[in-house]
Amino acid sequence: MPDKRFHPAWWLPGAHLQTLWPFVFARSHRLNLRRERFELSDGDFIDLDWSPSSAGPLVLILHGLEGSSDSAYIRRLVPVLQTSGFEIIIMHFRGCSGEPNRLARAYHAGDTQDVAAVVARLQAHAPERAIGAIGFSLGGNVLLKWLGETGAVNPLAAAAAISVPFDLHAAADRLERGFSRIYQSYLLRPLRKGQLRKLHLTGIAPPITCNALLHLRTLRDFDDRITAPLHGFENVDDYYTRASCRPWLRHIVTPTLIVQARNDPFLLASGIPSHDELSPSIRLELMRSGGHVGFISGPIPGLRRPWLERHLSEWLMTMMTRPKEAKRVDKA
Repeated sequence: MPDKRFHPAWWLPGAHLQTLWPFVFARSHRLNLRRERFELSDGDFIDLDWSPSSAGPLVLILHGLEGSSDSAYIRRLVPVLQTSGFEIIIMHFRGCSGEPNRLARAYHAGDTQDVAAVVARLQAHAPERAIGAIGFSLGGNVLLKWLGETGAVNPLAAAAAISVPFDLHAAADRLERGFSRIYQSYLLRPLRKGQLRKLHLTGIAPPITCNALLHLRTLRDFDDRITAPLHGFENVDDYYTRASCRPWLRHIVTPTLIVQARNDPFLLASGIPSHDELSPSIRLELMRSGGHVGFISGPIPGLRRPWLERHLSEWLMTMMTRPKEAKRVDKA
């Protein structure tokens, strides 16, 4: 596949403009989606949003922290994938589809069991069709970890991950520095609100008092006091160590594209894996600029080119329509 390198828009220099402009200003499409309530084996549920049926390959999309099918990056991507003939399924992590989930637990960056269950559902739905997946940010970490855990038996034909927090320690550290603290504050609001809303609608209380919840000021604090105890981790360090996808990258066998910016304001440079940490099945495109889920190009101020969306679509189409090859066995 030819390397169509990303050229950042000259009118959006730096990490923060690349990150914020598409979120604040870029127009995106309203999507025509059908919702399916998918029941999980533990009595909980997640919601899947399906694009109109097609005969093409299936593509599962995993959103980022507190995202949904209404996230701007998904609304920009889906029409491009549809034009290429894919049928798209957007998986909402537990509690992210607009309705609290039924259990005290929710979702976290290393939870791969729900992805496995959804992919099994897709295989049963269309056993003759190839399945690919795209993960953004936290969803990218979940996807890459699952690919590494399953190795040669993973059922996906191809995968892609964008702006991945490979090392959750390095991600939390970055979000506590400089301007990146703005993003941290933005993400904390829906996390705190979600806990309070669940308490109000379901009676399920968070593991700390509401007053203590409102005084959490960093994602590290939230993960230490909320995420870790709800999901069986000893503390935030245990959670970040066990949930990070970085140690699993060398075990990935599925053809996988990773698009990452060196200046991602959600991750320290030390969190980006080196080449010798990657399996031969991974193509890491490490851009000088691009921000976090940004990658905006275009020579005219205010007019973006859909570089990322087209790049992902072309990668999946190339990988998913080529003749099937036996996956190598990872002996590491």
